[in-house]
Amino acid sequence: MRQRQFTITRQDVHRHVTHRLHTYLRRPGYGRRCSAGMLLAALLAAAARLTSLFAAARRLLGLPSGETIRQALLAALPGRAELERRLNRALAADLPGCLARAAQPLAIDLTLRPYHGRYHTDPAEVYRGKAKGGTSHFHAYATAYVTCHGRRFTLALTWVTRGEPLEEVVRRLLLRVGRIGIRVRYLLLDRGFSTVGVIRSLQAARRPFLMPLPLRGRTADHPEGPSGSRVFQYARRSGWGTYTLASRTRTATVRVCVKCRNYAGQWGRRGRQRLVYAFWRLEPPGYDWVRESYRRRFAIETSYRQMNQARIHTSTRNPGVRLLFIGIALILRNVWVWLHWQVLSQPRRGGRLIRLEQLRLQAMLLWLLHAIEAEYVPWDEAVIERPIP
Repeated sequence: MRQRQFTITRQDVHRHVTHRLHTYLRRPGYGRRCSAGMLLAALLAAAARLTSLFAAARRLLGLPSGETIRQALLAALPGRAELERRLNRALAADLPGCLARAAQPLAIDLTLRPYHGRYHTDPAEVYRGKAKGGTSHFHAYATAYVTCHGRRFTLALTWVTRGEPLEEVVRRLLLRVGRIGIRVRYLLLDRGFSTVGVIRSLQAARRPFLMPLPLRGRTADHPEGPSGSRVFQYARRSGWGTYTLASRTRTATVRVCVKCRNYAGQWGRRGRQRLVYAFWRLEPPGYDWVRESYRRRFAIETSYRQMNQARIHTSTRNPGVRLLFIGIALILRNVWVWLHWQVLSQPRRGGRLIRLEQLRLQAMLLWLLHAIEAEYVPWDEAVIERPIP
């Protein structure tokens, strides 16, 4: 018997996205001039075209002016805690139930958006960090990301303010992940989280983790030889060890894995490469397992690149609006992952077959844009002073 075939259209995707955003963001209307549907259409059009709300409203004839949409957005914007709660509920709306059946590796990282303006109401709104994009001022966000193959969802999002301890950020994300029923097998963290505060907080909560160990101390060319964690940089072969990180008042001890390998021309380099990892409450079967397990964390960097493909451009100083735009981009990416897992995947023995070429993220965003343009007619004209010769 021939297997039945089905199709998915841009109207189906648009209906699913609008239902998710209406249900969890709960954007009310702004009188007769701007309904909730109009505001959502402007947000999705701006995200699909990587432009601003003003540019999206100007191009679609059925929408009110950009200023009206801006006022409607600000009137419906809740406080930080409520906005984060709504965004996190929307992120968890499409999670497959199989994620809760077994403990999952979880990646946590910060993403910094360069910011060249002044703060809105509080100096703590602007995060300070290493210079990037011509500035050392950023709006910072932290996300928790499940790294299971084929189910790479962003589970939680939070805004990070200046001076906020990273252990508080990690604790807040883990609390939100726990509320949606996801059990954490172990954490994969960036080297920026390798601090005494974060490590002691995770050890107190009995959370296994794996992260790179920052190399600090004297180098080998120093008369007294290498010191601190930099001694692992000069290991001749792979091995295990322990290391104690110290701050002014506290210490934290972790196990260390050193993975040595030859570059063999990779990245145009020769010689030996030494990868140094810190971990706790894990029993790695070998050095390669440590390296390959940590490589799974790089998928969260991919999620940030895809987030930027659907991030609404803005110059506002309002951190709530910026958080909303980041959340919408991550929700759209989660919908794209859900479509591939639940709709476009091919069931088979050994696990579903994911074929990303069937629907790329940019193609899904174009579908959304075309569905919106079918309802709100686009204006593709420009007034000129002389006819085209």
